[in-house]
Amino acid sequence: MTVEIRPVGPDDYEAWLPLWNGYLDFYRATLKPGTSEITWARFHDAAEPMFVLGAYVDGKLTGIVHFIYHRSCWTAGDYCYLQDLFVADSARGLGLGRKLIEAVYARATADGCSRVHWLTKTDNIAARQLYDRIAEDSGFMQYRHLF
Repeated sequence: MTVEIRPVGPDDYEAWLPLWNGYLDFYRATLKPGTSEITWARFHDAAEPMFVLGAYVDGKLTGIVHFIYHRSCWTAGDYCYLQDLFVADSARGLGLGRKLIEAVYARATADGCSRVHWLTKTDNIAARQLYDRIAEDSGFMQYRHLF
């Protein structure tokens, strides 16, 4: 088995979409029509601070991570928000989630970011077991107001 973590190219939309939909299904989320296509275009627009990396197992895309750079009032370097992480059921247990997060760490470090941060649901126990090993719980709660 060979594992490669690399950017997901513009020609990989058909491989990315089922993983993205799997992530949305996991969180019972629905998007307005056209949102996934806009997101995909942003990943491949050099002017956008949005990125997608993939975990390719034997050449097949089996995991994705989306991340976004944004400014902070607290540091000179950007923050990196790891927004979405998903690994196909068939590839769970291979360490791909950790490899994807570590690839984001490496990219954010190389790009001068001062922090990588993310959210997860409190009941996402399997993910939290990994996150507790590779990051610190900030102790903050998220509040939101939707429009």
